[in-house]
Amino acid sequence: MSDLPPTIAKTIDRFRAMGREEKMQALVSWARKLEPLPERLAVLDRAQFTVPECQTRVDLFPEVREGKLHFYADVNVRQSPTIAAFLAITFNAVNDQPPATTLGIPGDFVNLMMGGLGLSARESGLVAMVERLKRHARVALAGST
Repeated sequence: MSDLPPTIAKTIDRFRAMGREEKMQALVSWARKLEPLPERLAVLDRAQFTVPECQTRVDLFPEVREGKLHFYADVNVRQSPTIAAFLAITFNAVNDQPPATTLGIPGDFVNLMMGGLGLSARESGLVAMVERLKRHARVALAGST
């Protein structure tokens, strides 16, 4: 894991060390930590921010601040606490970091984080969310050169 960005490696290590019940409790706690969507983003056309592969409506909004990315999500936390928790955990690792940090999320991140929880029906949507974050990071990186 040494080739991973430090914030991502730390997040993966923390979750890999947890048992199933401990992970479930952590998810409940993290679901409450998802940062609310600012009004300035809530009024935007959602088409380019929606992740269509998700069973649940999820809109991901990137902002670039002084060369660093900050993500927000609009998701119904009550209906989809697992999605909200996954996003809160992921954002905690990548927000306010350079785009390269988001691009450093490994391909098996969803499985490393959520494996063993019986969420296989949600896996394609979670993977699509990570891919969308990476797409936003590539755009931000291209825009900074």
